[in-house]
Amino acid sequence: MDNQDQQAVGGAAPPPLDDAPALLRWRSDAPDDGPIAPLADFLAGGNFAAVRIDPGEDARDLVPHLGRLKLVEVAFPKFRDGRGYSSARILREAGFTGEIRAAGDILVDQIEFMRRVGFDSFAPDKPLDPEVVQATLDRYPYVYQKAADSKPPVWALRHG
Repeated sequence: MDNQDQQAVGGAAPPPLDDAPALLRWRSDAPDDGPIAPLADFLAGGNFAAVRIDPGEDARDLVPHLGRLKLVEVAFPKFRDGRGYSSARILREAGFTGEIRAAGDILVDQIEFMRRVGFDSFAPDKPLDPEVVQATLDRYPYVYQKAADSKPPVWALRHG
């Protein structure tokens, strides 16, 4: 058996393994580092400041509790499952100003649309290059309809 790739060079300690996804954030406050409760545990009366919504769960169940939440993490187990977009929009329209994080199978070309509906942080399964993310966000400076973000639609810029 060849363990050559498993050995540290020159007797040095191997680098630590980091399985945590790189976090991309567009917020000025510190990220919440407490436990993230499943929705069922949170609704059962747990004293949590962060909750996770999985596909098929209803974000409207959180509306009466938004005042005590700092973070809502929305799961995206597959990039093609768009139900999480609705969750973010529902929370923002209900007045939630805390962090809404998309976590899971997130592609760089989805981030602009996710930001428009209210996501302000991302924990992708696979690391995204921050320069590519920024270039993607900068590609189209105008939008055509109102959303949860503060970008004015191009028609409003044109006609006041």
